[in-house]
Amino acid sequence: MKIFKSIKWRLQIWYGLILVVVLAGFGITAYQLERNRQFRQVDDELHRRFGVLANALHRPPPRRQDADQQSFDRPPPDQLSNDGPPGRSFRQPTEFHLPEQDAHFFDASDPNNFYFTIITRDGRELGGSTNQPTPIGEPAQETSSYSHPVNHVDQAFSVSKFNGNFPKPNKVTSFGNHRETVEMLPSGEIIVVGCSIAPEFKELQRTAVNLTAIGSLILVVGLVGGWWLVSRAIKPINEISATAVKISAGDLSQRINVAEAESELGQLAAVLNSTFARLESAFAQQKQFASDAAHELRTPVSVILTQTQTSLNRERDAASYKQTVEACQRAAQRMRKLIESLLALARFDAGQEILKRQQFDFSKTISDCAELVSPLSDERGVKISIEAEPVEIIGDSERLAQVVTNLLTNAIQYNNPDGEVRVKLESQNGLAVLTVADTGQGIAAENLPQVFGRFFRADSSRTGAGNSGLGLAITKAIVEAHGGTIEVASEENAGTTFTVRLPISA
Repeated sequence: MKIFKSIKWRLQIWYGLILVVVLAGFGITAYQLERNRQFRQVDDELHRRFGVLANALHRPPPRRQDADQQSFDRPPPDQLSNDGPPGRSFRQPTEFHLPEQDAHFFDASDPNNFYFTIITRDGRELGGSTNQPTPIGEPAQETSSYSHPVNHVDQAFSVSKFNGNFPKPNKVTSFGNHRETVEMLPSGEIIVVGCSIAPEFKELQRTAVNLTAIGSLILVVGLVGGWWLVSRAIKPINEISATAVKISAGDLSQRINVAEAESELGQLAAVLNSTFARLESAFAQQKQFASDAAHELRTPVSVILTQTQTSLNRERDAASYKQTVEACQRAAQRMRKLIESLLALARFDAGQEILKRQQFDFSKTISDCAELVSPLSDERGVKISIEAEPVEIIGDSERLAQVVTNLLTNAIQYNNPDGEVRVKLESQNGLAVLTVADTGQGIAAENLPQVFGRFFRADSSRTGAGNSGLGLAITKAIVEAHGGTIEVASEENAGTTFTVRLPISA
């Protein structure tokens, strides 16, 4: 069924089952404790009345004025019994008188309607109350003999078995709406004391109804509260699903509402929001990258098409054809350089660029790069001063030479005429620190965070042939591939300083 595939319903059903089991166990236990308490009170009252009857049974009856004093001092021989313990005789009572002071124990107005029966050793009913219950299936009778089923006492109740010790109370029995206890005295008489337990049953019924009502109320409140808690707990899941659907539709700006950041799902939502933000940034960069690449490639392609179309429109001399081919060559070289730069960045992004790591003197690489760009510096009248101490590092010397060349080229191109480029290399705390500072026009503060972006140019003056805006992006990728960092600091009309930190050992 579909309902069992829902996490919310699974949790709710499991929670409901546990709650039902707990409430049922608590209710049954409470009911049993109350039942035992009430029956224990009834049993205590039965045993209390048994004691009253036992004391009254062998108490002398009221004296009669016309009776012979001897009849009270010595009973007739046929009323003496030697069935008790050796050396002791019991008087066999011939009748039973319940003292007036004990009559309230069997008051008919008592809700429990206590009753009793006393039976002699030979099965004769010695006495009993008039409110004894009628056995089931038999009509009510006013008979002198007790005919309740409990009256059929097992012959095992023999006085001789107790050896003069008062017997322990027998197990209390219940039948219908009555409860009885049967006790045997050492003299052989059997006393049956019982009562109606209908009031207790009514009280237990009320207790059961109350427990059921309270349990049902708690169950309903628990289920409603459980549903609310489960709904609140899995709410982030629904929001995550809804947000993911919107993102898959192309809206990368959607974010999950993190209402409970402290919960596990709240933390998951925060992580997903961070992931969505990076995805949005990556897609935006990719889109901008594709747009800029298309723009950069469009210019040389336009040059080639224009030159070739012009040459094909009419006949020209050899010199004109040579100029056209040279223009196409320059455009093709620019396209090749741009494509190579794009491929290099793609390899760095994918982690597929293979670096040739070997130990070399970084200061010598800096000197070689300065010599390589010297024609450009001489053309612009820019002086290059180098202060480099020998520093042996492990890395790809060709790629790091590309870093130095890019930094020197930028420092020369965007420097003032007759300016200066200061290069310094030193070792600090296990790092090779390279600084390249110029005395040029500087970079505006709002443009500094974007300096290492792809196709970034601070102003139109930085646009020219051979300048694709990828040099610093490639420089940063190479430095980070070596486990280093690159930073830029600039002040307008005062110059720009690039700082590269590379680990000396791999």
